[in-house]
Amino acid sequence: MQPLQSSPGNRQMGVRRFGRINWLGLYTLARREVMRFMNVWQQTVLAPLVTAGLFVVVFALALGQNRGEIMGLSYLAFLGPGILMMTVIQNAFANTSSSIISAKMQGNIVDTLMPPLSAGEILAGYLIGSLLRALIVATVIAIGMALVIGQGIAHPLWMLAFVVLGALLMGGLGLLGGIVAQKFDQMAAITNFIVTPLSFLSGTFYSVQALPEPFRTLAHWNPIFYLIDGARYGVAGVSDAPPLRGLVVCALAVALVLLLAWRWLATGYRMKP
Repeated sequence: MQPLQSSPGNRQMGVRRFGRINWLGLYTLARREVMRFMNVWQQTVLAPLVTAGLFVVVFALALGQNRGEIMGLSYLAFLGPGILMMTVIQNAFANTSSSIISAKMQGNIVDTLMPPLSAGEILAGYLIGSLLRALIVATVIAIGMALVIGQGIAHPLWMLAFVVLGALLMGGLGLLGGIVAQKFDQMAAITNFIVTPLSFLSGTFYSVQALPEPFRTLAHWNPIFYLIDGARYGVAGVSDAPPLRGLVVCALAVALVLLLAWRWLATGYRMKP
C-alpha cells in the first residue's frame, strides 16, 4: 500500500503546514500578551511611573538633602537609574507570571497548549510581551527622570542592552514562577520572598562598596545587582562593577533561565490547571 501523500485536499495528521516556525501562531500569542497589559495601561504603565516617582520623592526628602555624593553623583542622580531598572524587572516578572498563573487558575491554559506551537514559540511569545512592557515602562520613567531631575542617558546602547537582558531574565523567571505555582498565594510568596528581596538588596538605594564583608561579596552573586549596576552605568556613566562583566553575567543568567523554561514548556511540567 502506498503511503498517504500530503496534498491540499488530503493532509497527513501531525504534519506542520507552516514551515519550521509558526509565525502566525507566534504573532498571535505575542499580540495577546501585549494587548493583555495594554488594556489595563493605567495599572501596567502609569502605576509604575507613579511608584517610581514616590520612591524618588520619599528617599530624596528622607536622605537626599543630608547625604553627600555617591560615586561622584548626587543622591538623586545615583538613585534614578536603580529605581528605573527595579521597576522594569518587577514589571517584566509580573507580566509572564500573572499571565501563566491566571490561565492555570481559570482553566484556559489549554488555549495556549493546544495550538500548534512549539515550546520555543510559546516561550518567545510570552517573552515578547514582557520585553515590550519593560521597554515601555523604561521609556516612560526615563522621560520622567529627564523632565523632573534633568538626568539624561550617558550610554544609550548599554542602557538598552541591560533593559533587554533584565526583561528577558525576569520574564523567564516569571514564567518559571507561574509554572511552579498552583495558586495565587504561592505566586505572591515567590514575589514577596524571592523577587522583592533580590531587587531591594541589589544596590538600588546604595553602593554595594559600602557593605561589610561577606555581604559585599554575596551581592556580586546576585544577577539583579549587575542589572541595577549596568543601568546606572548606562544612565550616569558610573558603576560598582565593570559593565562588560555585568553584561556577561546577565547574559549567562538569561541563557540558563530560558533553557530551563523551554525544558519545562517542552515537557508540560505542572502546566495542567
